[in-house]
Amino acid sequence: MIRESIHVKEADTKHPVLDVIRKRWSARSFSHQPVSQETLEQLFEAASWAPSSMNDQPWTYVYAHRGEEAFDKMIDCLNVGNQPWAKNAAVMLLSLSKKLHHNGHPNPHHMHDTGAANMLLMLEAVSHGIYGHVMGGFNVAKTRETFHVPMDQDIVGFIALGYLDDAEKLEEPFHTRELTPRKRKPLNEVALHAGVYRTQ
Repeated sequence: MIRESIHVKEADTKHPVLDVIRKRWSARSFSHQPVSQETLEQLFEAASWAPSSMNDQPWTYVYAHRGEEAFDKMIDCLNVGNQPWAKNAAVMLLSLSKKLHHNGHPNPHHMHDTGAANMLLMLEAVSHGIYGHVMGGFNVAKTRETFHVPMDQDIVGFIALGYLDDAEKLEEPFHTRELTPRKRKPLNEVALHAGVYRTQ
């Protein structure tokens, strides 16, 4: 069954890009179909091949499947605006990033590198028909205490993963958001030739 949201959310690009890029979007309506451990490990494998400064690979993923106690604890750490739909995800991930290089020096690029790993994870997910939603709306202190996150790691965010379901299961305002076409800035606002950039 093809969900209406798939057609609405697919990126209308001005130039050809990979299908997984066009089809990736932050879904909120998740079905009850579980994500197998084998498939989840494929997603982690994809994330592990992201580039990173000094090859330090600062990312760590803490995960739980729906129905597990740790899953409910993750949902409880989210802001109330994320909880109503995130609780239906098949898997919840807690994305962490180590702040120091292996030599003990600060790594100013660690969040960038973990973001790259998160993106590869979500693109791999799309290739399996799985959708991911990254959330920055959560209680940082509660998350750190609940999952005993050491102070040498930053909490990047939570990621809800699951197979898509109908938008009709969502209450407002989430239903409307699930069926609203995506927009992006025009390329001439985000990609500037060096000669033009210097004159601004």
